[in-house]
Amino acid sequence: MQSQIAIELEIVTPGGVVVRESVDEVEAPGVEGHFGVLPGHRPFMSQLRAGELRYRMGKENHFVAVHWGFAEVLPYKVTVLVETAERAEDIDLKRAETAKRRAEERLKQFGTAYDMDTAKADFDRAQARLEAAQRAQKRQ
Repeated sequence: MQSQIAIELEIVTPGGVVVRESVDEVEAPGVEGHFGVLPGHRPFMSQLRAGELRYRMGKENHFVAVHWGFAEVLPYKVTVLVETAERAEDIDLKRAETAKRRAEERLKQFGTAYDMDTAKADFDRAQARLEAAQRAQKRQ
């Protein structure tokens, strides 16, 4: 029996390793758009934006909300270094919805008490968390 070629995926934050798995596929939110990685991919580096990172193990998809960082892609390894990363199943859906509403309100108050860049970053992060949490809830 021939062994399956996999990609070693490692997602790391300043707080430590969030994911370390052998996976079949990775899709990440690059600043130029989402990109996908399969085993044997050509090496490159990409800056990441806030968004949903997906990885597949067999037929099962897993989701992680990530916020700003970098990805290094090698033929059989993807290393993701980000400020924050949360597995979808660890995100509280109600808290994520509340955080998104709060971020939307801050965006509406642009020019008053909030810095627009900070408000936009908060919104992007809240949106990524909410999307990942909703996908985890659908899977259950």
